[in-house]
Amino acid sequence: MTLTEHFIELRRMLLNCLGAVAVCAVPCGIFWKDLFEYIAVWPLRLSSPAPQLIFTAPTDAMFFIFEIALVCGTLAASPFLFQQIWNFVAPGLYKKEKRMLRAVIAASVICFISGVAFCYFFLPLFLKFLTGIAGGFMRPLFRINEYISFLVKMCLVFGIGFELPVISFVLSKMGVIDYLFLQRNFRHAVVIIFIVGAIITPTLDALSLIFFGLPLTILYGVSIIISFLTGRRRKI
Repeated sequence: MTLTEHFIELRRMLLNCLGAVAVCAVPCGIFWKDLFEYIAVWPLRLSSPAPQLIFTAPTDAMFFIFEIALVCGTLAASPFLFQQIWNFVAPGLYKKEKRMLRAVIAASVICFISGVAFCYFFLPLFLKFLTGIAGGFMRPLFRINEYISFLVKMCLVFGIGFELPVISFVLSKMGVIDYLFLQRNFRHAVVIIFIVGAIITPTLDALSLIFFGLPLTILYGVSIIISFLTGRRRKI
């Protein structure tokens, strides 16, 4: 294919992806109230006093519904999106590269979903701590858009953070790093993990850092094992 044909194919893929997200977003927007119970209300079930979700601008509610429809529509369309990306990339790969890329994509999806699930199921405890700090002296009122952005950001942070073993696998296969390098730099990596956690997590309290840093430190240890099992061995 020529460069122009590649761009035409890329445009076709992007239009197909946008169309799939739009199609899936429509029913999500229609049934936003049902999704609202699972996305926004469930993480607050342990919080005391129970926060009240509010909006303070006329357009906040509309933007909130649009955000729910877009996020849930993208998740619903994700299998089709991955298929489109694969169809675009696969023709330029050898059979061995295709097998490797399939394994990496599958592992990436599993790790990302695991990170999001971990965050989502521990969020009630985290929000309980945050809402209970004031000890009943202040009434928690959450702006809906800010609250949803907080949930999405936290889930994305953990989803991306849980990709650490996949990154270690790829770099070890390429010979960029090995398990000895990861072992030597373990303490430096822990410091970097907690620094990154302080930067990207929405709050700066100690619980937030532990909530983010502890699972990532464990995953770093898992990455050492993966690098040992799959990486290129150096001759001594």
